[in-house]
Amino acid sequence: MASAPPGQGFQNKNRVAILAELDKEKRRLIQSQSMNNPGASIPLSRPAVNKDFRDHAEQQHIAAQQKAALQHAHAHSSGFFITQDSSFGNLILPVLPRLEAEG
Repeated sequence: MASAPPGQGFQNKNRVAILAELDKEKRRLIQSQSMNNPGASIPLSRPAVNKDFRDHAEQQHIAAQQKAALQHAHAHSSGFFITQDSSFGNLILPVLPRLEAEG
């Protein structure tokens, strides 16, 4: 069994103490916030409406950006493009055309 380098045991104990102190402070802040704002934990329908409105506006903005990007790509490129959500944030993606088999 390998022994820990000198000072590592102290560092681990120090980390545990810091994490425990942070957790205690977090609990204290949550408790004081709930005492100062008793209704703060009750969800209101208003923020959800605002969030839905923002999400809808953002989707419309993205759709407009996709349309503009698609028009620009078709005007300045001989390639084919499609609008598609991309995990990399691309608004349009180039595609290879399907070639028909000569027969």
